[in-house]
Amino acid sequence: MRIQSYPSDLTNREWKFIRKYLPKAKPGGRPRTLQLREVLDALFYLLRSGCAWRYLPHDFPKWKSVYHYFWLWRKEGVWQNLNKRLRRIVRRRAGRKAQPSAGIIDSQSVKTTERGGPERGFDAGKLVKGRKRHILVDTIGLVWQAAVTAASTQDRDGAKLVLQPAATEHKRLKLVWADGAYAGALEAWVKALRPTNKLRLEIVKRAPEQKGFVVLPRRWVVERTFSWVGRNRRMSKDYEAIPETSENMIYLSMIRLMLARLAKA
Repeated sequence: MRIQSYPSDLTNREWKFIRKYLPKAKPGGRPRTLQLREVLDALFYLLRSGCAWRYLPHDFPKWKSVYHYFWLWRKEGVWQNLNKRLRRIVRRRAGRKAQPSAGIIDSQSVKTTERGGPERGFDAGKLVKGRKRHILVDTIGLVWQAAVTAASTQDRDGAKLVLQPAATEHKRLKLVWADGAYAGALEAWVKALRPTNKLRLEIVKRAPEQKGFVVLPRRWVVERTFSWVGRNRRMSKDYEAIPETSENMIYLSMIRLMLARLAKA
């Protein structure tokens, strides 16, 4: 096994938190030969440094093997599930219930590279050609649901991609804060998501007398989450061929952040 040689590598304490939630080797076929800790170290290195798959240092497993695990676990929903499990632990340690009752939604438009791929467009408001990240976070900024679309997608349409599964899976969710871009028909759509135990969308507005940059109540939480994700150079742009990979890179970013928090607790 490699010794810890990069700042992004898992510590023993961090590895202890995550290893119990990793998929077990499937019976039959060739036995697993790679150490999953080394695979995760390679993924966190790629995420933090922003290098391409083929540029992974040689002391990691072969890049094709690392990519295979990332791809397979994306298809099986492992990254989203790990994000969910760790989020529950972090919330409980913060003295909160595992499922939050309120959240904040927002979007972020990011540039893409010249590489082809689906879901690319132009955000006329932000003057960005690329993709748009839609996230729903809890009140301490942990990602609950993520979706990636073309940058030309309206915020109200992208919101449905994260609010629909969240409202279905988390019955404790009662309130979602959003900015003025989400006002209008989306409010009625959110209210109609459940026949009972209604979910409410509340628009946080700037006071008419406020000028220039103003920190709005609740809104700063989701902006801080985008900053957390953006600390990883891989997330400075959208380098991925398909939006599903981009979504799981968001979950991977939060997994790394939560592991660091849990190890320090």
